[in-house]
Amino acid sequence: MSHTPGTRQARKQRTREALLEAALALLEEQSLSSLGLREVTRAAGIAPTAFYRHFPSTADLGVALVEEALGGLRPLIRSTLSPAADEEERISRAVALVARHVAAHPAHVRFVARERHGGVRPVREAIREQLARFAGEVGAELARDAESAGWSGEDLAMLAGLYVDQMLAIASLFLEAREAEDGPDAPDGPGSPDTPVGPDTPDTPEQAEAAGSPDARDTRDTRDTRETAETAGSPNTPPGTPTASPAGREERYRRASETAARRMRLIGIGRRHWLD
Repeated sequence: MSHTPGTRQARKQRTREALLEAALALLEEQSLSSLGLREVTRAAGIAPTAFYRHFPSTADLGVALVEEALGGLRPLIRSTLSPAADEEERISRAVALVARHVAAHPAHVRFVARERHGGVRPVREAIREQLARFAGEVGAELARDAESAGWSGEDLAMLAGLYVDQMLAIASLFLEAREAEDGPDAPDGPGSPDTPVGPDTPDTPEQAEAAGSPDARDTRDTRDTRETAETAGSPNTPPGTPTASPAGREERYRRASETAARRMRLIGIGRRHWLD
């Protein structure tokens, strides 16, 4: 039976998303430079040859993950400059937004933090280009602010870079708090080395598309749901599994929030007195 172009395109997109999901899960425990193509296709349930229909290399897959991961950070970075009654309100809102983003997308945050200075050059460059673009947007917003009157373009660019870097640093703070919560004895999550990868790998590209696509999920939603569930605690956790105490969890996040707010205040103080 023939398939319409729309059906084929949808199937191809699902397979691409399955590859991204599999790679992101595997990257929980390793860097992109050590990730093998066959690892990814085995976890995604497709043949290795089918990989090249979607990405020329694992480096290109990594660049696609950068676009996916940093796309969600863009509104958070801009939130540092959003209108508010006072600076403390703006800082509190920005910190809370970052905390929620990390809770929903820990794997994406971890990937960017690890690969920003990792061993895969195209990925490093993709991250640098995305962050430079964000900094340019923030700089344009800063230039319109009355508080920036008299600032040179070079100084505004430096300030914008500080805001962008600090938002990434704050995300890392909350990620560290989350990982301390998980602990070394936390149960293996999806994509861990001990997790079964599903049926045997198909032998041909045609079998790959057939095996990987019809049952493929909307992987972005799957990742988001899985990661959010891990944050909240899964109802399927076996009895007796060590879990973080609510008090300890709250204390770690409180300390992370306070540190994040102090860093943002320091940037604000420097900004107000830069021309003194």
